[in-house]
Amino acid sequence: MIHALTSRAGLAATTGLVTAGLVVLIVLPQDIAIGPTVEDPIGVSKPSNLKRDEPVELELAEAAEPLVEPVAPATATRQAARLKMAPAAGAGMESMALSDAPMILAPTPLAEASSEEFANEEAAGVTAVADQPVSTFSVDVDTASWSVLRSSLMYGQLPPADALRIEEMVNYFPYAYPAPEPGGAPFAPTVSLSPTPWNPQTQILQIALQGEMPAVQDRPPLNLVFLIDTSGSMQDANKLPLLKQSLRLMLGELRPEDEVAMVAYAGSAGLVLEPTPAGETRKILAALDRLEAGGSTAGQEGLEQAYAIAADMAGEGELSRILLATDGDFNVGIYDPDALEDFIAAKRDTGAFLSVLGFGRGNLDDATMQALAQAGNGQAAFIDTIAEAQKVLVDQLTGQLFSIAQDVKVQVEFNPAVVAEYRLIGYETRALRREDFANDKVDAGEIGAGHQVTALYEVTPVGSPAVLNEPLRYQPGTAPEASDELGFLRLRYKVPGDSEGHLIETAIPAAVSQASVETRFATAIAGFGQLLRGSVYTGEWSYADAIALADSARGDDTYGYRAEAVRLMRLAESLAQ
Repeated sequence: MIHALTSRAGLAATTGLVTAGLVVLIVLPQDIAIGPTVEDPIGVSKPSNLKRDEPVELELAEAAEPLVEPVAPATATRQAARLKMAPAAGAGMESMALSDAPMILAPTPLAEASSEEFANEEAAGVTAVADQPVSTFSVDVDTASWSVLRSSLMYGQLPPADALRIEEMVNYFPYAYPAPEPGGAPFAPTVSLSPTPWNPQTQILQIALQGEMPAVQDRPPLNLVFLIDTSGSMQDANKLPLLKQSLRLMLGELRPEDEVAMVAYAGSAGLVLEPTPAGETRKILAALDRLEAGGSTAGQEGLEQAYAIAADMAGEGELSRILLATDGDFNVGIYDPDALEDFIAAKRDTGAFLSVLGFGRGNLDDATMQALAQAGNGQAAFIDTIAEAQKVLVDQLTGQLFSIAQDVKVQVEFNPAVVAEYRLIGYETRALRREDFANDKVDAGEIGAGHQVTALYEVTPVGSPAVLNEPLRYQPGTAPEASDELGFLRLRYKVPGDSEGHLIETAIPAAVSQASVETRFATAIAGFGQLLRGSVYTGEWSYADAIALADSARGDDTYGYRAEAVRLMRLAESLAQ
């Protein structure tokens, strides 16, 4: 039964290291010691404004085996999502979550060459309200970017800029937003306006959505198909072994009347486990344990078989979900990526949704995983530690599998009497045309049970010295009348199973207030992401400023996610020197 929505097991792993000869240890902030790294392990391009060419390097003599064993295995654009035919490459590390206690991390080397590909676009610039008063985008509740960031930092290097989708970094963290009223819309919007930390002449407009949490015990039976990549590139410890551990955690959240099937693909697809009641745990775990990595990837064949099995399992009133677990290396059998996306998009109309879990680094094809998850009305997450598996597949599983609102779109009309310019921070791959908002045939993101969505605009008031756009020569002669509204917010969504959209509208007050704890933390993470991406809009604002802001806004950090964020931000500051 999916019940542990607000609990998180304390999962930790420790690694011992015995060395012969000279050991050099660099002491970093937060009592974290990083073990030996490899030269440019991920092999990514590095922006010139950050010193990414100098990873932390430690000279070590040959190391013995660890004394303590690791935990035993228990819309991206179509162009960005082109699938490569290159051979699989990459080896992993024993990923470990940060805890409050000091620890020593000894990552195993990644491949010297990397074939990683990330789905992203150039950061949005400043838009003049006089030219374009309306901003439209699709919601995004994916969180993969933060996990990729953490993985890179734990290897001792800054993450590739293209890997950072700032909205996913912000939405990784839980926030205390007001819940919707019972019997009303499936989610509730909240707006606020506060000063911008990096520019006192502008303001931060925060738009927050909080999804309802229906009674989980009343949900219909779930038909779940695990689609597991067992190609040769999945043999590393942070890939197939971690995947097995992760799915073990998830099984404990299913109800006896749910059904599970398992398809593996490596060279050719195959049924590993026929549809089996979730209560038959021993049989399911035995099938999981038999999986071994080997061969090349035939992802398209596996997807087709998984959808066919999901169709056979489907019953009236039941839910069908496919969970694809892979390192993203689809290098055999896919000859037409567009046709594959169209195939997945057609299948979502049957009610079978596809979510994607990424594992491991070195050949992570994030662009493909994002494209498939978006086409399949699912979500994309990156699992780099067993603790992250706990967060995604236990604490947040209900939101992952059960949609409360589909094709959710956001549109903001800015008042030209109050706002001169605006800039949406993040959501570059989720941008929509203005006319797409009212078109219910245009696909957009989903909100799951209990999900939260945060969007941040930096807005420049009329008359502010921070205005960047020069006035046009030919403009309407009548100045807009003063108003106490900064703008107007419209939200459009569909109830699952319906084809007609519903509308939520509310005015955005122009009054500036003190930033709440939730706004301060979200803004700190957004600022941190901009620093990592080399934004030109943060001015003299620094890593130290972002760290101080985040540290002051930890709030009720029950599971330590915000404390971990501060530690990672400090590590990034050191690596950026």
